[in-house]
Amino acid sequence: MIDITEETAEGLLEIRATGRVTEQDYETVLIPAVTRARDWGVPVRLLYQIGPDFDGYSPGALLADARLGLKHWRGFEKIAVVTDNDKIEAGVRMFGFTLPCPVRTFDLDKRDEARLWLRESLGALHVEEIGEDALEVQLIGRLDSASYKARTPDLDAYGAAHDRYRLMVDLRRFEGWQGPAAVGEHLGLIRHHRRQPYRIAVVGDKSWMKLAETVLPMVLDAKTKYFDEDDYPAARAWLLA
Repeated sequence: MIDITEETAEGLLEIRATGRVTEQDYETVLIPAVTRARDWGVPVRLLYQIGPDFDGYSPGALLADARLGLKHWRGFEKIAVVTDNDKIEAGVRMFGFTLPCPVRTFDLDKRDEARLWLRESLGALHVEEIGEDALEVQLIGRLDSASYKARTPDLDAYGAAHDRYRLMVDLRRFEGWQGPAAVGEHLGLIRHHRRQPYRIAVVGDKSWMKLAETVLPMVLDAKTKYFDEDDYPAARAWLLA
């Protein structure tokens, strides 16, 4: 069965699946809840909790799930799947990329972390001065062009006040860009400030992010070093040394 544990007018929907999930659960509980959110004019941020007592889906439930996805293909903003079931986690990792919104899995004891992730803006840039002539930029979530435009004035103001500066780029919660416009804003920001950073520390959690250590020195006049996510303190110490 499916129970709704939280539902808000802002589109936050928390559900819990227990026992065997049937077509009736979709028709009487989940689909009406998603429809209500769409009627309110907000995208759905879904927390889907699947505990140890979950016993699978009936064939009718699988069909209802497919119909829900097709009808509301663009209706979801984020989906957090909270479970300790290894098979479900593997399935989400394998097929989550096919969905038009970010999907993440969390262990059952990380449910509060999942809620925090759902409540965060879909994408944001955080800019903070962390020392004398030292700036930290955090890229969070999936960034759109508006995310960059919201922070460009802050970055331009800092650049106007500092001829050269040290830069910390925190990519630990970065999930990519929402289309070519966001990529263009990102490249434009690099081009505009390319001569100002002289020392850059990049902290990330994905293998492709290590390329920054090779690529950035090609376009920026800056010594660049990459650090894994657990080495954030070391990255900051290296930058500020």
